[in-house]
Amino acid sequence: MKTTLLLSGDEALARGAYEAGLKAAAAYPGTPSTEILEYLAKFPEVDAKWSVNEKTAYEVALGASVAGVRSMYSSKHVGLNVAMDPLMTSAYTGINGGFVVVVADDPQMASSQNEQDNRLIAKFAKLPMLEPASPKEAYEMARIAFEVSEKFDTPVIIRITTRVAHTKENVEIGERNEIADKPFTPNAPKYVMVPGYAYKKHIALEAKLLEMAKYSDETPLNSAEINDKSLGIIADGVSYLYAKEAFPDASFLKIGFTYPFCDEKIKNFAKEVKDLYVIEESEPFIEEHVRQLGIPVKAKDVSYRIGELNSTLVKEIIENKKKIEKPFTARKPVLCPGCSHRAVFYALKNLKLTVSGDIGCYTLGALKPLETLHTTVCMGASVTMFESMSKILGRGKVVGIIGDSTFVHSGVEGLIDAAYNGAKGLVIILDNSNTAMTGSQPNPATGVNAKGKKTKRLILEDICKAAGADIVETINAFADNLQDKIKELTDKDALSVLIVKYPCRLIYKIKDPVPKFNSSKCVTCGACLQIDCPAIYKNKEGKITLDEHLCTGCNLCVKTCKFGALAKKDN
Repeated sequence: MKTTLLLSGDEALARGAYEAGLKAAAAYPGTPSTEILEYLAKFPEVDAKWSVNEKTAYEVALGASVAGVRSMYSSKHVGLNVAMDPLMTSAYTGINGGFVVVVADDPQMASSQNEQDNRLIAKFAKLPMLEPASPKEAYEMARIAFEVSEKFDTPVIIRITTRVAHTKENVEIGERNEIADKPFTPNAPKYVMVPGYAYKKHIALEAKLLEMAKYSDETPLNSAEINDKSLGIIADGVSYLYAKEAFPDASFLKIGFTYPFCDEKIKNFAKEVKDLYVIEESEPFIEEHVRQLGIPVKAKDVSYRIGELNSTLVKEIIENKKKIEKPFTARKPVLCPGCSHRAVFYALKNLKLTVSGDIGCYTLGALKPLETLHTTVCMGASVTMFESMSKILGRGKVVGIIGDSTFVHSGVEGLIDAAYNGAKGLVIILDNSNTAMTGSQPNPATGVNAKGKKTKRLILEDICKAAGADIVETINAFADNLQDKIKELTDKDALSVLIVKYPCRLIYKIKDPVPKFNSSKCVTCGACLQIDCPAIYKNKEGKITLDEHLCTGCNLCVKTCKFGALAKKDN
């Protein structure tokens, strides 16, 4: 008996992989891909694990494939950058058990530092790519991807975008199909990529691409819908749904198997229609290929390479308009009430230090009124940029700041590099006992794995000492001497690490006594507002207000008030 579930694209893809006999999955959390592994971790048949970073996750999943089981890797788009080294060479080695590589792109940068179109990666790496337009298609394509992987002896990329990953749809699910493990046979020419073997594998890969291009022309994943022939639209992924909504009567070539390109279907479709458009988010990936085939196609203005599409924007593209950027009116993002990161940034602001930052909730420290985080590039860059910035700008003027999960991801190497190259100054690790920004996933420093089971806990203090730090200390984020300790360690002629500990209040539901607020003593100086806490604000009458329901009792605001309007409740 069939069961229907309301699933997001991430969940549907994971469910499809589970039913296809998936046995091993590895990932590093990152929006919008996180929920894929979280869903898979529910199944005892799947060895689902969070890895320390994406390169590690890719290699763990690839190893499972080589050993003979169906396996999956998943990450967000920038995460695949970290895994590029094994990704590129795995196209040469091929697989044993089916291997699916899921990458979730984030056009519009809902939670990312760039807009990156990873369809270009498929061509660069010479790997096939599938693109579902909806959760239901994600569910179905998971099974197909494993079949294609084993048919052509190759990793297969499934690319989804934020809208597909997080949209929900009714999906009719089935039963798990147990797939027999494939025997592993040692085969150096296949799996050992020294130059002599790799050269021959590259020749074989080019031949394989021709076979996959033929498959692309045959598969129903790429299908023509001939309606009104005055307007023909080639579209892939969710862009197809936007275009279909805008022009329901147009003719379409719906692309689901994006790379290699389905050249014959493209040529035949172009002959059927009068005006041909390509509707695709981000880069002109398909458009440029259609032009290379010598087919006239009407291009979108370059302004539409930025951000997501929607049905309104599709109409504007067809009307040959330029995109008009609308003012960003969303609520300013802010650290949660009582967040321990706020206390650190308040201290750093008082000390007027330059801060090299990283990827995490603490990136919000860059925004007004805190404005105490001055660089954010990628995971781990806070430590490595600190190494050079502190030398150039002067010791005692620069601090590097990184979260516990990000430190394990790629901060450890930076600390080793800083120690090796004689850097002096302070690196702060914000240890809130989870990977908060992506939904509170565990990491090695928590001692809990993806399935919620206790495992070996990484001791950050020991790692920092082993990496070469001269001084390693820990402190409570709300300690009265936090600011003094930061200044002390920043000024020392040594490489210091300060681990600032306090569990994430949002996850661990910590609430301490709310401070007393005496409005008669308040002079509305606004000093308390400079910590940017949602629990304290000016009301419509311009008076300072403390919301006791939001307040978690961190008492940081008490430290800012010189007039006694805010005081600890036990005073």
